[in-house]
Amino acid sequence: MRILYLDLDTLRADHLGCYGYHRATSPNIDRIAAQGMRFDNTYCSDAPCLPSRSALMTGRFGIHTGVVGHGGTAADMRLEGAPRGFRDQLASASMPAVVRSAGLRTALISPFGERHSAWWFYAGYNEMHNTGQGGMESAEAVTPTVLDWINRNAHADNWFLHVNYWDPHTPYRAPASFGNPFADEPLPAWLTEDVLREHRAAVGPHTAREVYMFDNRTRPEYPRHPGELNDMGDLRRMIDGYDTGIRYMDEHIGRLFDALAQQGALDDLAIIISADHAENMGELAIYGEHATADHATCNIPLIMRWPGKEGGRVDAGLHYNLDLPPTLADLLNRPKPQQWDGQSFAPALDGIACGRSELILSQCAHVCQRSVRFDNWLYMRTYHDGYHLFPQEMLFNLANDPHEQHDLATSAPAVCREAVYRLNNWHDAMMAGMNSDIDPLWTVMREGGPEHTRGELQAYCKRLEATERGWAVPELIRRHPGEYAAR
Repeated sequence: MRILYLDLDTLRADHLGCYGYHRATSPNIDRIAAQGMRFDNTYCSDAPCLPSRSALMTGRFGIHTGVVGHGGTAADMRLEGAPRGFRDQLASASMPAVVRSAGLRTALISPFGERHSAWWFYAGYNEMHNTGQGGMESAEAVTPTVLDWINRNAHADNWFLHVNYWDPHTPYRAPASFGNPFADEPLPAWLTEDVLREHRAAVGPHTAREVYMFDNRTRPEYPRHPGELNDMGDLRRMIDGYDTGIRYMDEHIGRLFDALAQQGALDDLAIIISADHAENMGELAIYGEHATADHATCNIPLIMRWPGKEGGRVDAGLHYNLDLPPTLADLLNRPKPQQWDGQSFAPALDGIACGRSELILSQCAHVCQRSVRFDNWLYMRTYHDGYHLFPQEMLFNLANDPHEQHDLATSAPAVCREAVYRLNNWHDAMMAGMNSDIDPLWTVMREGGPEHTRGELQAYCKRLEATERGWAVPELIRRHPGEYAAR
């Protein structure tokens, strides 16, 4: 058994050709999707990257692992405490550990463990390669290590290779020599001049006037990445930069497939293609950031080509990324660790409908939000607005409004009540199923708010005053008096 897992940072499903995108961003990924199964409604349970990969690798929600943010207590895995044995649970209950228990040699090519000081990320791997740039790698810095591994190992049997590419992540970094494959192609139709005008009036980090985060700085070494969206030309530069990053990465993925074919290892190879999270590209007026618990940030691609399973299928069930570990356990005939929260969707690969009735999505690195995805609805509840002035409740009908432009919370209170009921039931079950009595979302709130807002409010209010948006300052101070006073 050979398995290749392509972990493609910050990749939106709807910017891939196989998911219906109008630009040819992903011919090599699309080829695998045509041979396997495309999952349309897979979400990371906890966003962004550190919480998401924590959930994936442990098979557990962030409320259970304690990892829901990017800093403070909520960026560290909870200690097991007195029950811990000679080794911790991840030695046998991480996703790669369970794969290894099936007799596969596990190998990882990624800088992620060092990027976030997430040393647990290596649990279960026989072999680890840190590409050494902390997530600032471009594909040409990753591919040689992968090709070397393939040339030395692919001919053997029984291996699991986890490869991490970063090119869709900001700042957009495809080499200038790659050009712009999409210079003459239209933007996504929903991004109009009227929408951009509305977004330029919005407040909050990574909005149209502060793409960098809290200001409009640029970095000359990344000319594809604008600091501010003044007009449609800047908007094109933003979207083209993201899409070019995908296309550049896809070309390198094609090189891996060619090398595997040369080793005779491609035809019977199981291939899994997914992402840690996706990216807001205008949704909620946010650009180039994975900053909310919404559909744009949390809906991730998942493509699986598995030997012996029929290809060309599409699954519409609701799944979490943390459902992948028990799915692999089922496919490899291994027992599911008792502490995992995930549910196997292996039957879907045989065309049997399966999935969850709702998904609870969490984000505590840029905002503090929990959301409920059920039926066609996305309900969002905000505890800390990340200086975006989000209301406490937002509601979107994703079937009619996939880009979250029309908040229906005030016009559909019954749907909001149902969503809150589902959220409370999930929360009760999560709290009852763990030893700790602390919800890490509230740890983030008590420690000063999301990591990416701390210490920024005073300076940001000055910028708002200087950019004709001073109307927002009194409300930001009212909502966050302690953070405004902190220095």
